[in-house]
Amino acid sequence: MCLTVINGETLKQAIISGANNIQSIKARINDLNIFPVPDGDTGTNMSMTITAAAEMLKNSDASDVATVSHQTASAMLRGARGNSGVITSLLFRGISKGLEGKGEASGEDMIHALGMGVEAAYNAVTKPTEGTILTVARMAYEAGLEALETEDDPAVLWEIVCDAAADALEQTPKMLPVLKKAGVVDAGGKGILTIFEGMLSVIRDGVVVEYEESADSVGDDTSDEFFRSAAAEFDTVINFTYCTEFIVGRDPEIETEPNDLRLYLETIGDSIVMVADEEIIKVHVHTENPGDALQHGLAYGQLLTVKVENMKQQHATAKAENDKAKAKASQKKDEPKFAAPVEDYGFVAVAAGEGLSNLFNELGCLNVVSGGQSMNPSTDDILAAVMATPAKKVFVLPNNKNIIMAAQQTVALAEDRQVIIVPTRTIPQGLSAMLVFDPDSDAETNVENMMNAAKNVSTGQVTFAARDSEFGSKKIKEGDIIGLDNGKLTVTSSSPNKALMKLAKSMIDKDMSFVTLISGEGISDEDAAAAVEMLEDKFSDQVDITYIKGDQPIYYYIFSVE
Repeated sequence: MCLTVINGETLKQAIISGANNIQSIKARINDLNIFPVPDGDTGTNMSMTITAAAEMLKNSDASDVATVSHQTASAMLRGARGNSGVITSLLFRGISKGLEGKGEASGEDMIHALGMGVEAAYNAVTKPTEGTILTVARMAYEAGLEALETEDDPAVLWEIVCDAAADALEQTPKMLPVLKKAGVVDAGGKGILTIFEGMLSVIRDGVVVEYEESADSVGDDTSDEFFRSAAAEFDTVINFTYCTEFIVGRDPEIETEPNDLRLYLETIGDSIVMVADEEIIKVHVHTENPGDALQHGLAYGQLLTVKVENMKQQHATAKAENDKAKAKASQKKDEPKFAAPVEDYGFVAVAAGEGLSNLFNELGCLNVVSGGQSMNPSTDDILAAVMATPAKKVFVLPNNKNIIMAAQQTVALAEDRQVIIVPTRTIPQGLSAMLVFDPDSDAETNVENMMNAAKNVSTGQVTFAARDSEFGSKKIKEGDIIGLDNGKLTVTSSSPNKALMKLAKSMIDKDMSFVTLISGEGISDEDAAAAVEMLEDKFSDQVDITYIKGDQPIYYYIFSVE
């Protein structure tokens, strides 16, 4: 397929293809995140951002590139989630500005438009860090710009952009030592390359990349991923109690064919998946007699690994959790409704958990957007809450560093009221900021006072490691209990309460006066009471201790020290 120009339909299909491409591998991009804290993962955020545009374009009859790019930018702006999603939306907003008024786009038009996107993205970040999505997009644009001296074919130019983005991505570990140490490339850079490559498939070949839900589990026949995905096909009906999995290291002196083992397993169970090579035999079977299955496996060599699980118990637990989740979802508040701006001031906060939501309500936030770590709300989610707040000036408290950029995009979108972002980075900062608001002061003075209050708060957080990692001398395993001191990983422990006490001892000193402890949904009332008692025993002569049942997900405990 040779193009001299890109028309609206081609651009539309290219963006849909880019969205499908990143949606298919978003989990792989998430895995590139190097910090072990559960977060609003990069691949998911970028995928949801561009998918908002793709879904809109599927129902659009726009035929020129100006309209298609404008619709894309608008949908991505409103659907932007997390910093990586916002930066992606800014890249496409710049592209939209570069294609204004154009029915079709030449290769030169596309490159210059990309340059405007790169400029917009860099300008939005106070201190741009090289070795990130910004670098990958910039170097891709620079290569395309250089190629304009000898090339004008849009397909060739966009292929050069993709090649340069891939080269830039490989260089990111050299620019960011933390990436090099972890042995990964930048997740945001990988995300934007994936989108660009999806677009290239249409621009160069006329082929829309299809979304493949199972793309992240494809492997060779002896991989764990293949083995588990194949075995999962049988897991919907439980005829036998025990899911039995084992690996046999084959004895080279035993000549019996593994197929004999399969034939035996068929007499004692079902859901059999077995793969074998010259070195191992890997078995999955549902049976009432796991010992018999293991005994017959021993006829072929030594058992290397064994796992036996009671599926009936698992399914009962899963059903209970599912019923609990459904009940919780049914209790969600109605979507916020528009309210005319009649009052002077209003507030919107971002928080997760019924206890925290109620607390912000009590402090004056009429609308609380559900979200936080791992659940980054979109710009449109925050805007809806702003527009449902009946005030001429609406203060927005993001309460998470990865939500600030999405919140900032609402400033230009709320036409009938002023949106003022108070860039709080944690829940305790947001609470402290709300407490110092003075209705008799002007907006500028209030923002200054609210941020001063936020800066005086130190935040401790106890959570779990979402992935294996290594920071400094600490080796972190997935599932480990970890403690963060103002976002910096400083503590690992065997239980949330022990991690809390370690963190408190390192953060509370003689200059502190107040401690507020907020328990999460994973903490029982008994554990919370024990945590409060331990803090009081150790620190009650130094500080006043306040306890709040926050019910927030992800974090077992959040506490503030001031």
